Amino acid sequence: HIKRCLSFNDAIEFYKKKTDNSPKGMIPLKGATLTSPCQDFTKRMLVFKVRSAKNQEHFFQATHLEERELWVKDIKRAITCLQGGKKFARKSTRRSIRLPENVNLSELYVLMKDQDKGVKELKVEKDKRLFNHCFTGNTVIDWLISERKARNRPEGLMLATGLLNEGFLLPAGDVSKDGAEKGAECVFLDQTEALYYFADSGFFCEGYSSDEDVIMKEEFRGAIVKQGCLLKQGHRRKNWKVRKFILRDDPAYIHYYDPTKGENDPLGSIHLRGSVVTAVEYVPDAKRYEVDGNLFEIITSDEIHYYLQAATADERKDWIKAIQSVSKTGK
Repeated sequence: HIKRCLSFNDAIEFYKKKTDNSPKGMIPLKGATLTSPCQDFTKRMLVFKVRSAKNQEHFFQATHLEERELWVKDIKRAITCLQGGKKFARKSTRRSIRLPENVNLSELYVLMKDQDKGVKELKVEKDKRLFNHCFTGNTVIDWLISERKARNRPEGLMLATGLLNEGFLLPAGDVSKDGAEKGAECVFLDQTEALYYFADSGFFCEGYSSDEDVIMKEEFRGAIVKQGCLLKQGHRRKNWKVRKFILRDDPAYIHYYDPTKGENDPLGSIHLRGSVVTAVEYVPDAKRYEVDGNLFEIITSDEIHYYLQAATADERKDWIKAIQSVSKTGK
């Protein structure tokens, strides 16, 4: 866990737990270089790399595009300041906004995330982009007042700014980002146009293009577990075609592609959470001479059947094992 602020020592501090007060270690930024996007890992997306002055490489993976861009922009700004001989250090949130000593931001964050009594996460469409699992700035202030955590809006704004500066809340969209980037301290906006999200939520944005020109939907965010080509039976014509399959975990999805057209646009996806996969000897709607051996079937939680064929018995066994594992553990 890395708190979304840069320390007094011009370094990235990292923590074992988000609620820890003392960092487990730190990465000095003086003389460091930043690479984003980082292509060192072909099976992982949204990776960026920080190389320290002593040539130590540190790799980071964001959960979505906007999170990576926020980190990259802050780190670049810190490195630039240090190169110019300037001191880059965000002040202590508690001192700079005068938070009372009895305010526990970690406990407040847990309360805000409560599914029943906390701030409700929404889908918001704005500027041809769909923001999932987010909320507006004024909603946060309304909640703080209604739950008697703040007596008025200025006091609520002070608490929300503390949560923002400590990385519990993150800005989503141009309006809230502008507020967060005006000065050394992030500024929380009490506005309906300003969007925010919980740091460890399932936030993602559709229709948003970055330097990788990738549209990140939630189902593409999981780590790739297995990939390869299989024969797949079509649902309409029942004919068999070679498709490239990519299996991802957390969330549990398998996407299939036309192997001649790359991996930008999948032909379809199968949500594997709660699915059943088994080896089969034949396919009900197929003639025996069309396919023979190494067949297996995926039945999804909503009872859609997919029939696939591997090249060998060992390959079929490996695919079944991998899909079974993902369907049980992935969300």
